[in-house]
Amino acid sequence: MSLDERLAALAEAADLAEGRLDTGAVEDARVVVARAGARRRLSVDHTVVALAGATGSGKSSLFNALSGTSLAGVGVTRPTTSAAQAAMWGAEGAGPLLDWLEIPRRHGVDDGSTVDGVPSDRRDSLAGLILLDLPDHDSIELAHRLEVDRLVDVVDLLVWVLDPQKYADAAVHERYLRPLSRHRDVMMIVLNQVDRLTPSSAGRCLNDLRRLLDEDGLRGVPVLATSVPRHDGVEELRSALARRVADRRAWAARLGADAVTAADTLAVAACADPSRDGDGRAHPVAEQAVTDLGGRAEAAERAVDGELAGPLTAALAEAAGVPLVVAAVAKAHRHRSIAATGWPVTRWLRRFRPDPLRRLRVGVPPSGHALISATARSGTADGTAAVARSGEGTPAAPRSGTPAIRPSGTPAVPPSGAAGGTPAAAGAPPQGPARGPAGPTTPAVRRASTVPVIGRTSIPPATAIQRSQMDMAIREAAAEAATGLPEPWALAVRRASRSRADELADRLDQAVSVTSVGAGRRPHWWRAVGVLQWLVFAVMVAGLLWLSALFLVDYMRLPEVPTPTLGVVPWPTVLAAGGAALGVLIALLCRLLASIGGRRRARKARKALWSSVDTVGRELVLDPMRAELARTRDFAARLTAARS
Repeated sequence: MSLDERLAALAEAADLAEGRLDTGAVEDARVVVARAGARRRLSVDHTVVALAGATGSGKSSLFNALSGTSLAGVGVTRPTTSAAQAAMWGAEGAGPLLDWLEIPRRHGVDDGSTVDGVPSDRRDSLAGLILLDLPDHDSIELAHRLEVDRLVDVVDLLVWVLDPQKYADAAVHERYLRPLSRHRDVMMIVLNQVDRLTPSSAGRCLNDLRRLLDEDGLRGVPVLATSVPRHDGVEELRSALARRVADRRAWAARLGADAVTAADTLAVAACADPSRDGDGRAHPVAEQAVTDLGGRAEAAERAVDGELAGPLTAALAEAAGVPLVVAAVAKAHRHRSIAATGWPVTRWLRRFRPDPLRRLRVGVPPSGHALISATARSGTADGTAAVARSGEGTPAAPRSGTPAIRPSGTPAVPPSGAAGGTPAAAGAPPQGPARGPAGPTTPAVRRASTVPVIGRTSIPPATAIQRSQMDMAIREAAAEAATGLPEPWALAVRRASRSRADELADRLDQAVSVTSVGAGRRPHWWRAVGVLQWLVFAVMVAGLLWLSALFLVDYMRLPEVPTPTLGVVPWPTVLAAGGAALGVLIALLCRLLASIGGRRRARKARKALWSSVDTVGRELVLDPMRAELARTRDFAARLTAARS
């Protein structure tokens, strides 16, 4: 993967971690990306090499030996270097780069000169090298230490100059070398002043230094032994620098190492349990840890789309009053069936009983036409609007003062069974403010005919137990989705599950109010049975009138009228008794059929209502969780790309 792609991945990872991980880690990643962009816009033909070391390590003497100058002051007084200075082999185009590095002291070096008596034709070219002499990293002056810290973060190649006395100093290992373990490819170690040691002591010192470097995670970093007075190792160091300069890729290697380090910092912040070495020191998180993070997030996404939805929908349906509505659908079907097919002598009593669904203001507008199905409704913007087949809206006046709106522009009027109103015909002129059980409400608002309807039901609000069960279901879904995720991301998932909790009550009520429960559709056989009942009733009435006429003739002592018989039973009695018995029998049979049909419609209504509630639950609870899990997965993928 190219450096551009890795830096872009790091920037995206930082954006995805915003508000979820430690701010310092996120800002460090953004600083690295910004610094990389700035460095690449400047000269890529120059390689910036810094000589860094402790007080008395001899880095200034080494700087003079490499540059063939006496730019760096050398003396007994410490510190001798108070500000960074630069020696340039090829100054053309280096100005903006040094301005960015904030190096005011600059000196051009002729690469054709003789250094330490070595002719130019025997030495590798350093054209393009910018060599910096840094202040002491352990200086007593705070400004010097800050200058070292600033330049160590931005130079292309670091040459750490150590001396036999301080090579094991914890200050350099814990503050610089160990944190820069990812920069081993842009780092060199020089053990200077070996002229103060015997050959055997110098060998033991070098071996011990390599051991310490291995512990710091810098295995394989080049280690050179130098002595400026004896010119030992200086030419080898110069040749090593010349190879790096000729390659002209040290800057890219440095930026790549910076990207990996910043990605590791984000990974440590993202993973609650980073891997540690035997001494308990935190190591950069292994690539496997980031891969595991992405895998767990992907598995949690599948769980959100699958098994987590069922328990959540069940709890939301209970809180939304779905069982109450389902029972009302069955009762309403029986109620309307009896009103349509019952014995005419008693069916009028049904008018004094409220329709169960109209009382709840669910599913059926005043005209009695069914609302469109939940499937057709799924394409609406908010998942809660529906349009009546007749062109009318939902029948309910808002129970909390919210305007009910018809697409036709007329205010919704509650049905007579619910609030004492009279159903309004579609397109009728406004009838004034709608009145609900609690009194006057806000007048309906006129809108265009394409505006969806959002109604309110009269379903009793969720009880404390139902609310508790709903909250518990949300928490359990979030906990299940966050299982195995590091705490920062688990917390983000749990927070996402509650991010739209304030909308749940209203959206559930609206979803129930606009879901088609099929209660407005009247079976065709109801009309046929209704006609039959009236015919049977007419037969009974005819028989009663005939019997009444015979009674009147007998009462008036008039001549007896011949009466036909069915066997031994007079026809008037057959008509009256038979009509009454047949009407009652038909009514009882229709009640049985209505009970069966009511249960069937209740099952369909339950399925439609669960679908609507499931849509709301997914939109307000599961979708935010899924988005957070997708963010986690993308974060892990970007980190993997940045570290590749």
